[in-house]
This record gives sequence, C-alpha cells and structure tokens, in this order.
Amino acid sequence: MARAIMIQGAGSNVGKSMLVAGICRHFARQGLRVRPFKPQNMSNNAAVTADGGEIGRAQALQAMACGVEPVVDMNPVLLKPETDTGSQVIVQGQRLATVRARDYAALKPQLLAACLDSFRRLARDCDLIVVEGAGSPAEINLRAGDIANMGFAQAAGVPVVLVGDIDRGGVIAQLVGTRAVLDAGDSDRIKGFLVNKFRGDVTLFDDGTRQIAARTGWTALGTVPWFADAWRLPAEDIMDIRSSRRDAPFRIAVPCLNRIANFDDLDPLSADSALSVEVIAPGRPLPVCDLILIPGSKSTIADLASFRANGWDIDLASHHRRGGHVLGICGGYQMLGRTIADPDGLEGAPGEIAGLGLLDVATIMQPRKHLARVTATDIDSGTRVDGYEIHLGVTTGPDADRGWLRRDGVVVGAASGDGRVRGCYLHGLFAGDAFRAAYLARLGATGAPTQYGNGVETTLDALADHLAAALDMDALSRIAVDIR
Repeated sequence: MARAIMIQGAGSNVGKSMLVAGICRHFARQGLRVRPFKPQNMSNNAAVTADGGEIGRAQALQAMACGVEPVVDMNPVLLKPETDTGSQVIVQGQRLATVRARDYAALKPQLLAACLDSFRRLARDCDLIVVEGAGSPAEINLRAGDIANMGFAQAAGVPVVLVGDIDRGGVIAQLVGTRAVLDAGDSDRIKGFLVNKFRGDVTLFDDGTRQIAARTGWTALGTVPWFADAWRLPAEDIMDIRSSRRDAPFRIAVPCLNRIANFDDLDPLSADSALSVEVIAPGRPLPVCDLILIPGSKSTIADLASFRANGWDIDLASHHRRGGHVLGICGGYQMLGRTIADPDGLEGAPGEIAGLGLLDVATIMQPRKHLARVTATDIDSGTRVDGYEIHLGVTTGPDADRGWLRRDGVVVGAASGDGRVRGCYLHGLFAGDAFRAAYLARLGATGAPTQYGNGVETTLDALADHLAAALDMDALSRIAVDIR
C-alpha cells in the first residue's frame, strides 16, 4: 500500500518545490517507487505530458527526480493567470474554464473531487507520494473550501511537514505564528518542521530549533543549508533565472513580458558558461546584445501592447538595423509578425492588432489549444530538436514558407529573407545540446556546449545528498502514512 506525506510552507517561496524534488530523488534512490503530487498549482510555466495534457513545470522536474514520466495526475489543478483577476483553469491536463478569482470558490468542490481522484490513481502504482502544498496554510482567510493545503491534507488524510525560510528572516515567527493561527485540527495534522536556506554554520540555529519545537510540539527534522547549485535546476519563477556572466562573449537579452509563459526555454541558455542571459524588467531598455529572444506569453495581445509601452519595439528595431539576431518563441513568434487577429475575443475584445513587423506572417487566434510533444529536425544543421507546443492560433505567410524546422516531413517555423529573424511554436528546443550548439554557432557564439540534461540529473543527485546530510530522513519516512 502506498504511503504519503505533505510538504507545506510557512510562506510562499520557502523552497517547497525544490525540497520535494530532493526528497523524491532520495527515496527513489532507496528503491522506492515515488511520485510527486501537487493538488493545485498556479503558474504559466507549464509542461506537456505524453498524453497531451499540461501540468506545472515544477511537477515535471519532480517526476524526473523520481525517474518517471510526468502525468496529469501529478498536478490535477493548474491555474494559469491571464489577467490580475482571472485565470484559466486546467483540470487533469485539460482546459475547464477561464474564471475570475472571485468566482473560483464555486468550482472548489468539483476540483477537490478531481484532486482526490488523481491522488488515489497515482497511489495504485507507487510506494510513496510526496505532496506539495501551495502558498501557506497560515492564510486562514482561504481555509474554507481549500484544496491546496490543509483542505486537501484533511480530505486525503495526509500528515504535514511545515517548512520555514530563514534566509528572509523571522523564521521562528513564521513557524510559531503559523501554529498560532491554525485551528486545533489543522495544527495537529502537522507532525514535523524543518528550516530551509540557512547560510553559514547551521549549529548556530540549534537553540532556535529547540524554541520552535517547544512552542509548537512538532518534531524538528533538521536545518537545510543554502543549496548553492539550485540555479542549475529549471527555474519555477522567472525571477529565478540568473542574469549573470555579463562579460560572457555572447549576450542574449530577454524582455520580461507581464504574462511570460513557458520560460523553461531560458534554462539551458542561462546554464551555459559561454552565454550571458539577461532578463530585462519593464521600464528598462533592451541592451546592445547579439540575440533578442522574445519568449512565450499567456496573453499575447496584451503583452504586445505592453512591449510597445516600454519602448521595446524601438529597441528591437535598432537592434535589427545593427545586424542583430531575433528569435520569437510561441507568443513571441506571433508578436514578430505583421498582425495578430482575435476574431472570437479569446484574449479580450475581438479585434486585430499590428505586430512588430519583422516577419512577414500573420496570426489568427483560434479556440482550439495545440498541446503536443514534438520531435523535429533543424534544417540547417540536421540536428534533432525535441520540444513541445502549447498555444492558441495559426500563423501563416511568406516567411512561414521559409520555415527552418522540419516536423513529420512538413516545414514549420518562419524566417526572414536574411535569416536573422526567426520564429517558431516549439518550446524546450534549447534543452538538446546538439541543436543548441548548432543554432548558437550560426549566430557567432563560441565555446564548448554545456551538457544541460546531464547537468540537471547530476544536480538532482547533489540535492538529494544535500538533504540527506541535513534532514532526519528516517523520521520523515516515519511521518508518512498509508493512503486510505
């Protein structure tokens, strides 16, 4: 019978996703069949599963840590923000509806049933499920109808370990304060705690650990030192992408769109020591660089308007006149064309907007979402390209006749006449070392390519070792209970 344990945080960004990945890798290396599970995630950084569904990319990494393929049951509810007050709701991999935040509560009974269904289905084929919460159970104003933290833990009968983040300060207040605001039933469900992201000598916090244990009655599982190689793993948040190595010989600038989506395209590039990848915040000009990469967007038309409002269209035109290269992926590809039409009002009011005009193509938004894993070939180098598509819309035009990828015998993507401006719908294409090296070499980048995939696996092993040295893994395992 499968057992389960849930990792919740005393706040957002305490490191839950990475801890779950490391815990999964640790127990998988012990010979257990381990699966990650997150009832509800909110992210525009999605992964496509083999059966054509979508889940949070953090759960895809956690599945990799377990040594298994990601499936939609690992993240049955995915919220993809489209505006500040509304999100697309993905249930078990497929779009259910787009709802305003105020109306979301009405869906929760249906969504909890889907979460429990997925959870129990996962349990049929594993020994241990490591569940990840979202945000914090201390947000007691959200407790009624909760499906992300204590609401799910109660419904599924899963014990909880609470994580505090000492790097941001106030970790005793985080953990003890959470205990103070929870009702007795939820507090009793917490069986242990750990402190994450400690810099320096962890023994200096021994007294703090004793204070927390005394005030909460929870078992202390350990203090985790800062994991310096965390940046080598795929980023969950765009702010986690390292803008570093400014002195690297090849510079890539990435405008940070308001609704940037599927920015895992940047992970292999930012891990390459020969490249400088700089994410440009709104309000800053696009710098002089070798390549401007316009990423995906959950709200392409709104992000194109914001692109212009920041003056980035002027910077892009100057970059192009200087002979610079441009690549648009998914929403970024659509922006580079002449026009984007939305006759059905999928992203707002029906209408059409002028694109940036660097590719002679036009896009028409259509209701059907394209979701697929893709294998293609780079026509110039003959190298294999593996990735995925996750988009609305169809793009056609003269520059699409100069596609630079071949998929199932069909040329896809688009390129300008001189080849300096390119676009495609294929996310994840830079994860392949051979293609990434060939593409960048065409643009003038030099240096030996980084072995990206091997680096992620090695870092997951290092993370598991890091946690095993800091935490009482036996005690953690004893907390897990049989799934009822």
